[in-house]
Amino acid sequence: MIRIAAPFVALLLLAGCSTGSDGEVATDPVALVTLARAEPGAIAAEVTLFGTAESGATGRQGLTAAADAVVTRIVAPVGTRVSRGDLIAVLTPAPAARLDLAKAATDARTAEAALARALRLRSDGLLSDADVEAARAAAASARTTQASLAIRAGALTLRAPTAGFVETLAAKPGDMVTAGTPIATIGSLEDVRVRFGADPATARALRPGTPIAIMPTAGRSALSVPVTSVDPVVDPQIRLAAVFARLPAGTGIATGETVQGRVRVGTGVSGLTVPYAALLDDGGQPFVFLVSGGIAHRRDVETGPATADRIAIVKGLSAGDLVVTQGGTALEDGMKVRTK
Repeated sequence: MIRIAAPFVALLLLAGCSTGSDGEVATDPVALVTLARAEPGAIAAEVTLFGTAESGATGRQGLTAAADAVVTRIVAPVGTRVSRGDLIAVLTPAPAARLDLAKAATDARTAEAALARALRLRSDGLLSDADVEAARAAAASARTTQASLAIRAGALTLRAPTAGFVETLAAKPGDMVTAGTPIATIGSLEDVRVRFGADPATARALRPGTPIAIMPTAGRSALSVPVTSVDPVVDPQIRLAAVFARLPAGTGIATGETVQGRVRVGTGVSGLTVPYAALLDDGGQPFVFLVSGGIAHRRDVETGPATADRIAIVKGLSAGDLVVTQGGTALEDGMKVRTK
């Protein structure tokens, strides 16, 4: 067995020292350890999942060109935090769109003049009511077309529809774009979810509502979020299924950030449990150090489900046994110990 021993300066004390007549000092090493009892309990298997935060279903909104246009200015580059109504980009109508708008204005003026002439002729008894109504309808249609094109031209000033940040930009100044072309996407700070990757067996065991514990990072508190949905289709590239969980507002977790979570799967298994820190490994054989009478004895064990801090022991220990939880890496079978 290959062992990585901690420095004996910190773990070994001199005990049973005696001085003979010849002045020689005899010492027996005594390891300083921490102990815990094997206790009955129930443990459900916990699985660690890794994921990435992304915008939720309503967390990403696109901005498109309302008409054929030329991008003249990008005000908010990618990554810019914006409030609702902030200017993102400025576009101007393309030459063809400007011609269409000018033509619509001319057509509207012509139709209005025709309606006025029809009304005069009707008053003189030279046109029928039907003729006047036809002229009136033509004028209304021309005005509607002009107003629609004017609205499109005015909509070429793109503003943030919600508070968030500029997630993508698909155009740059000078680009000519057609109507409906995506220009930018705005990611909301209020609708963020995590896409976790899970092996297929774990994904099948999860259901909407299953809690996932998000592991805390520097400056953040731990939080628990429910599974919102599970996509059982396995990604052929990474061979994992997708598990989604929505983050509450105010977590400070931004899209693109990696997140680690733990989730319990299956039902709890009753039996003996010990702190996870007590478990050691020798070439794939798990073992613990059992302390009895101040002496440490190696005990091979068979393990069951584990959580972040405890593990089930299926075979090898009895209730009440004292096991080493700190200092075990420096122990040898039969070594004397004393507790911290």
